[in-house]
Amino acid sequence: MVGCSTNKSNQTTKPNNQISVTYQLQNNGKKIAEKKVHTKKNAKVITGLKKAWTVKDKEGMITSIDGHQQDTDKNIFWTYTINDKTIKKGAQEQKVKNNDKVTFNLSKYQDD
Repeated sequence: MVGCSTNKSNQTTKPNNQISVTYQLQNNGKKIAEKKVHTKKNAKVITGLKKAWTVKDKEGMITSIDGHQQDTDKNIFWTYTINDKTIKKGAQEQKVKNNDKVTFNLSKYQDD
């Protein structure tokens, strides 16, 4: 009986340090890809993104995701939202929570 009790305990504690986050890539607002990523609690946005796709960055700015590159000459950059809210922090700083939806959009940057 003790063995069964221990197994149940391990099963219930294991998920507590993992979260599930949905990442979506868009090009000018049109969905091009979506993946659900399992990562550690308190992970940064960039962690899950790099688990799902090949990511290139320069000086903290994401320049390419899965071959889709920004074009600085045309003012086209990667930006992201979490649960449809604009985030002002970089992907290396911002934490995600369980069931967050992170959307990266490659589009012409317009300063609000």
